[in-house]
Amino acid sequence: MSEIPGQDAGIDRFRLAMDASGVGMAVVDLHGRWLEVNPAFERIFGYDARDIIGTSAASLTHPDDVAMSQSFLRGLVDGNIPALDAQKRYVHRNGDTIWAHVNVSVVRDGEGHPSYLLVQVRDISAQHAAELALKARAEAEHAARFAANHQLQLFADAVAHDLRAPLRSIESFSALLADRASERLDDTDRDYLGRIRAAASRMSGLLSALNDLAYVTRTELKPADVDLSLLADWVGAELQDAEPQRRADIRVQPSLHAWGDERLLKLMLSQLMGNAWKFSRGREPIRIQVSGRREGRNLQVVIRDEGIGFDMRYAHKLFEPFQRLHGPDQGGGHGLGLAIVRRIAERHHGSVRADSTPESGATFTLELPAQALAEENA
Repeated sequence: MSEIPGQDAGIDRFRLAMDASGVGMAVVDLHGRWLEVNPAFERIFGYDARDIIGTSAASLTHPDDVAMSQSFLRGLVDGNIPALDAQKRYVHRNGDTIWAHVNVSVVRDGEGHPSYLLVQVRDISAQHAAELALKARAEAEHAARFAANHQLQLFADAVAHDLRAPLRSIESFSALLADRASERLDDTDRDYLGRIRAAASRMSGLLSALNDLAYVTRTELKPADVDLSLLADWVGAELQDAEPQRRADIRVQPSLHAWGDERLLKLMLSQLMGNAWKFSRGREPIRIQVSGRREGRNLQVVIRDEGIGFDMRYAHKLFEPFQRLHGPDQGGGHGLGLAIVRRIAERHHGSVRADSTPESGATFTLELPAQALAEENA
């Protein structure tokens, strides 16, 4: 073995520790040459110590990492880098690339001058390969989701395109018939015509909802600080403007802020407050309350109404597409509104839950981020 600069009586114990260690260990001089290596180091790289001692450490380093390693060596010797904890690539004797976790510390003499470097090397090639496989699988899953979302959007667009034109014709001609032939129609005829128009209207609403569901699933989020109170006031004004004859008491707590996509959060509030409005028919004034509180990094938003409510035994169906707990005569719609709400909440790394008692109103609670997520700040 080569002489280690500044060695003393304790060096024998140091060598015994190196020999017994299952971690690859080596001593490198200040010029970057191997002085000593232990058996574990030999096993990692496939070389005998006699082949390594005296050669440049760069000889085992992957060509793409040589410049980085030389920069690290200069920093350690100069004292700009107190110690090194990094991952880098080496080359095995058979030519295979080795990914290693490397720890390097500087050993100094009694006057504080650097004497040599102590290197510990752990082979993490298997771990690195597993991480690459996991990343590849995640990318494949992302690509599959993107493809599925794209197909969903194509389907929604095709359905909307193919059905909206005949629906418009049905709605237009039935309206003309009701206007021009109303006096010639008896009560049964008018009832039939009303059913046709109502069915066409429901189908049009379903197409819009399908398009919204596809949109919230595929659209790219543009997160920012969003004033939910302002959005809720906006939605409340839209509901009142659509049916000005109905009396309403809509109360929104001020200064509720969430981190998210303003377009999607507005759509989510429109669905929830729209449901509260629909299911409060015959209970005027309509009462809707939007409140919230900050809980750590999240904002909890609660939307309450005093409408007809629902039976909690069927709550598991609420957020599933096309599941309806009420019929059209009670305000039930296409069954996609709450599915859209859940999808928007999930895309914001949040959640939504519901609670209700029949004839005593319903409460929907949203959990949304109140500030930028860590990965968005990185």
